Amino acid sequence: MSEKINSNQEPLLRVEDLCQYFPMGKKELHAVDHVSFDIKKGEVFGLVGESGCGKTTTGRSIIKIYDITGGNIYFKGQRICAGSRTYIDAIKEAKKQAKAEISSLSADTKVNPGNKAINDEKIDKIKATLAVAVSENKSEIKKARHDQKNVDSEYAAKLVKELEEKYFPLISAAEEQGDKEKLASLKKEFRKKKHIAKNTRLVTQIQMIFQDPVASLNPRMTVREIIAEGLVINGIKDQAYIDEKVYEILELVGLVREHAGRYPHEFSGGQKQRIGIARSVIMNPEMIIADEPVSALDVSIQAQVINLLNDLKEKLGLTILFIAHDLSVVKYFSDRIGVMYFGKMVELASSDELFAHPLHPYTRSLLSAIPLPDPISEKKRTRMVYNAIAEHDYSVDKPSMREVAPGHFVYCNDAEEIRYKEQLKNE
Repeated sequence: MSEKINSNQEPLLRVEDLCQYFPMGKKELHAVDHVSFDIKKGEVFGLVGESGCGKTTTGRSIIKIYDITGGNIYFKGQRICAGSRTYIDAIKEAKKQAKAEISSLSADTKVNPGNKAINDEKIDKIKATLAVAVSENKSEIKKARHDQKNVDSEYAAKLVKELEEKYFPLISAAEEQGDKEKLASLKKEFRKKKHIAKNTRLVTQIQMIFQDPVASLNPRMTVREIIAEGLVINGIKDQAYIDEKVYEILELVGLVREHAGRYPHEFSGGQKQRIGIARSVIMNPEMIIADEPVSALDVSIQAQVINLLNDLKEKLGLTILFIAHDLSVVKYFSDRIGVMYFGKMVELASSDELFAHPLHPYTRSLLSAIPLPDPISEKKRTRMVYNAIAEHDYSVDKPSMREVAPGHFVYCNDAEEIRYKEQLKNE
């Protein structure tokens, strides 16, 4: 699959320095801590890690279920999420540093009164630098809020403009020809599509398949109502059109028309997951976030759902963020894989590269846990246990995400980077 993706193309989704913190009394839980990655159009990006590492929170933050704490998320080149925490922290740090420098200079003036003029000049420069830093960060906060507020109206205006460019020449041609029936039909079609365009938000181009198919479906709504809800919210009122669209999508995901009038409790787990997939696909999204869509299903149903997602990807040209625990499934389905641990991205590479040359100890630990279908090999399999404190010494040499090979990123410090590059040379 990976060869079909153009590595030089503009990312469809870009996540920059994403932070998602939750209050825990006087402390904070850093569920996602400075995570960055991008996903190109048509790509399947796998996100793996143990329970509680921040995978689902990352997906929910992208789709704006949560207001992000810090960082930026861009979709189709437009910022759809922005967190002000990064800029607020930068202002606090600048003030703290300036206060420490001014205190030091003031203390020096008391000890050496002759340095007063020089120290006063330095203090003025520090205050001026601080004022610029505060102003720049406040400007960024204001810009982030403006982007979030206006992105949907700008996107809707763009869609309306595209419709006008398409329909105005057709309407003009029908008027010149004096074809009243065609003119009325075009105007009606234009008004309907314009109404939908005005109600369309950019973020609706990203849809989510939730992990628990039972909890994500409203038990008081029929399958028809569940699947059609997005269309209704988007301003579509034509009941015949809605019904036909629901029937079309049901058949696309392997269900039948008769299922539309039933309630969620009348379906099996696999069928419920198909309903969840249908609900997301009916919005004709460009991207789907599949949050562990097979974890609650047995093995045979897992294969069916994965094959369904694969088929939908090919038919509809979808881009998928695939969140899962099962590394063998992720390898089969993904072009690139990101490994998360404790809220941080620790390794990111193409699927083949990650499995062939895992570098981070946590990635190696995950891969060692994959069971083998051969009982003889399974007996010999050595399970690696990852202990972050024992594995890393970040007391002085601080880590960051680094590219140790083309397209292969690892969270490491200087010493580890040298070791990983040497390891790749020897393999």
